[in-house]
Amino acid sequence: MKVMKTLYKLAIVSVLFGAVSCSDKLTEANIDPNVVDPATGNPNMIMPTVLATAATDYLLKGWNEPAGIVQHIQHDSWNSGINHYDWTPQDWTNYYGMLRNNNYLLTSPNAYPFHEGVALTMKAFIFGMITDLWGDAPYTDALKGDEGLFEPVFDTQETIYRGILADLQAASDIFATGDNSGYLAGYDVYYGGDPAKWQRFANSLILRYAMRISEKLPDVAKSHIERVAASGIYIKTPADDAVITYVGTQTSNAWPIEAPWTGDSPFSNFRRRKPGQRLIDQMLTTQDPRLAVWWNPVQVQWVADPTLGRYMDDAIYRNDERLSVVTLPDAEFEQAIAAGNKFTRRFNPNLKGANDPELNTDLYVGLPAGLVSPDSYNGNPDAGQDKPNQHVSLMSHLYRNHSDPELMKSRIISSAEVSFILAEAALKGWSVNGSAESHYLDGIRNSLITWKQEGAYADFVTREGVAFNSATALQQIITQKWIASWTGAVEAWMDFRRTGWPDLKPGPASAQPVLPVRFIYGSAEQLANSANIAEAIKRLEQNQYSNQPNSQWSKPWIIQGTGKPW
Repeated sequence: MKVMKTLYKLAIVSVLFGAVSCSDKLTEANIDPNVVDPATGNPNMIMPTVLATAATDYLLKGWNEPAGIVQHIQHDSWNSGINHYDWTPQDWTNYYGMLRNNNYLLTSPNAYPFHEGVALTMKAFIFGMITDLWGDAPYTDALKGDEGLFEPVFDTQETIYRGILADLQAASDIFATGDNSGYLAGYDVYYGGDPAKWQRFANSLILRYAMRISEKLPDVAKSHIERVAASGIYIKTPADDAVITYVGTQTSNAWPIEAPWTGDSPFSNFRRRKPGQRLIDQMLTTQDPRLAVWWNPVQVQWVADPTLGRYMDDAIYRNDERLSVVTLPDAEFEQAIAAGNKFTRRFNPNLKGANDPELNTDLYVGLPAGLVSPDSYNGNPDAGQDKPNQHVSLMSHLYRNHSDPELMKSRIISSAEVSFILAEAALKGWSVNGSAESHYLDGIRNSLITWKQEGAYADFVTREGVAFNSATALQQIITQKWIASWTGAVEAWMDFRRTGWPDLKPGPASAQPVLPVRFIYGSAEQLANSANIAEAIKRLEQNQYSNQPNSQWSKPWIIQGTGKPW
């Protein structure tokens, strides 16, 4: 994809179009002559800005609040939003900023059909994120500031989802012509200007959003899914996934969570993010081959020793040698472990007192959801907001060193997700050219290929809990989809919200005894568009967990009346 060259272009274009996105508020006298004029500019110039910004935002969302909800991760410090769901209002300005830039592709007098198809696809995806996360939102009246419309009406979710599906079908029809006239090489950071791959992407998003509405508008969902399945034109292999690869080692071009981590900074995203125990336990139970790709073993493993004279030893062992300290600096641990040393710490289970912590002796250990003091979990000898925890797993060296660019990607939609959608559709009895089992197995295979674990497929799919069982098929499909959505937790949250699977529960310090189902509308929107947002809030379904009408526990239309997820 010539990523480095594209990122350079993106840096320039982002500056140029930052002003363009706000141009509807400028008078002619204020327009900078050095900024690209939408009336004469080349639409290719904006394409990498739209595509890269949307992909990176999707990845970042997959590492933040949604990842905490679906318990892919927990934080061991500065954790209230991720672990406890104690949220404040969330602003959506960046999404409408993306849409303003994207609207140039859609409306530019210099655009070609290919650009229109790209713009329709991205419009659908970005509006999909908005309505997925918040609920009702400005849609029909959005992006009309240049017409003097600054207080847009909030459309219902039903209207938005129907519009998304219509736009995606229109985009698919454009790409079906195979025409990419006007496209300049290097500006499409997803598919290099290939209309066939873009059609597969658009159709795969149709599958996503059709399944999203399947409980509310089943006939509409069935029609869309069966049509795409019959066409055979959708993402089937990881080679066609909608992705951006991050190949650099600097903040500007590296994995956007953080540049490669080399120190002990307590503010490190690498160190603060720990695996959720629910995910680790699931992967340990089935000996999931992706476990070691994503996570490192604990630096110090607990070992039971009935001869010990106290519950927890105050020193650690390096192999069979008892050291005089209970912990080491991270760099010393890493160097010694890389050299083949194993560190353990002993405890006597027979001497556990009533107030002593339960200890997890597994080689891979995650943080349980919603702990009061996650920094002290599992007997951490040096607990504190800015301290490490040798007894809980860290993310693997893949994320520490950015050691494999082929895996360091933002995945907007994948062949694994598409396969699991088709598996669920087949389970509903819809015609999708295959059985629920065959599509389910394809989903697992595609995820293993993505993470370079294809060789483990034949054995993995025979294991208890993984081997397809028609009696628990929906639970299995959504659970494997939940695992495969690692780094893309938004989709896992939407599936949990819609199906109740996997069976996730908040922890003891969580703000409510059930998990959130939406973001809170932002304060800026409430100030600038108060009358229209008030009507949207009225349409939310309040319940015993709604601490206010505009609550993360108030149910949006998409799950009202379904009894899900709680």
